[in-house]
Amino acid sequence: MTVVYLVQHGEKERLPGDPGLTAIGRQQATRTGRWLRARGVQTLCTSTRLRAFLAGLPGTPGPVAAVTHGGITTDLLRNLLGDDALPPLLLDAGIPPCAITAIDDLNVTMIASTAHLSLPPP
Repeated sequence: MTVVYLVQHGEKERLPGDPGLTAIGRQQATRTGRWLRARGVQTLCTSTRLRAFLAGLPGTPGPVAAVTHGGITTDLLRNLLGDDALPPLLLDAGIPPCAITAIDDLNVTMIASTAHLSLPPP
């Protein structure tokens, strides 16, 4: 199975519908993109049918990143790990903007990390 980094989108404008990112959200997205590139990500996808997306990945070369909504990632984590294994804050507040969750062969190796956002630019 290919390593998959599930990325929560950056901070959005607080407007109805599907607004764009704030200035902070664009900075978050840039830092996240750099972090992913440094890990050899060759493919970036967007998906809301996450489980089917993951099932279709075997044989895809290199790490893959999928940008998705936090609720979708949380639902997948709940299915893979169960509620008791998830940090309570994640269940209460949701996944932070541009947080990365890593899945390797349906094994969760990182949950909603934002550490890459505090790293200095390369």
